[in-house]
Amino acid sequence: MRETSGVAETYDFEAMLREAALRVTRPRVAVLTAVHRMPHSDTESIIRAVRESLPTVSHQAVYDSLHALTAVGLLRSIQPSGFVARYESRVGDNHHHAVCRSCGRIADIDCAVGAAPCLVASGDHGFLIDEAEVVHWGRCADCSAGNTPSATP
Repeated sequence: MRETSGVAETYDFEAMLREAALRVTRPRVAVLTAVHRMPHSDTESIIRAVRESLPTVSHQAVYDSLHALTAVGLLRSIQPSGFVARYESRVGDNHHHAVCRSCGRIADIDCAVGAAPCLVASGDHGFLIDEAEVVHWGRCADCSAGNTPSATP
């Protein structure tokens, strides 16, 4: 389950795996659950969350699950400069991210206008552009107010 704007959404992770032609395994379901519950998590955070329900799961099983789920588009990997890879379940749209320089918090940023306005590059150099990735850097509200200790990525 995931809460979005106060509304709880339920996901059928087993059906999602089958639709993606992936075998349903407990580690894959646990990884999907963790990433849906904790967007923008790094691998170590995901391993800790998965071990709450599968205490003996190996690091390799989680890494393999993340790789497989990302390869079929059920998860997305992002890696802002200077940070380890983070995983999110919001896929299939052209959203961007804001990253706090102090604590590392990451937030989703929707495109401001139209379906995918950031896809219109001023010069494409012959590329057929199908996605744009924009990272906004700054300080989150807590860090700006002095409520969070500084952390480097």
